[in-house]
Amino acid sequence: QARLVESGGGSVQAGDSLRLSCAASWRVYSSSVMAWFRQSPGKEREFVALIRWRGGPPLYADAVKGRFTISKNNAENTFYLQMNNLQAEDTAVYYCAVGSHYETNQRSYNSWGQGTPVTVAS
Repeated sequence: QARLVESGGGSVQAGDSLRLSCAASWRVYSSSVMAWFRQSPGKEREFVALIRWRGGPPLYADAVKGRFTISKNNAENTFYLQMNNLQAEDTAVYYCAVGSHYETNQRSYNSWGQGTPVTVAS
């Protein structure tokens, strides 16, 4: 069965960095879009970043632009979220996702990871 497996979350101090990984159990098609979302308790799930599997410019939410970087390793069917200068506001469960459209709406994505929690203490 197709799966997305996430790793890399943890508890850090403000200003620290984390690198999240998302590994697909299938060969990702070049037309696919991979994305990261996050959700904190009591808040709606929000878009973080996305990139086309075949390449091109990524897209970032304003809240993370300049601090987070999405990247990919096509040969390994894996993509990443490098998070630098983490702040308390970044505390959330982070989810990776794969879909077929270049969109920030979570409803556009049909494959999801299990979520990995990130806690940032100030």
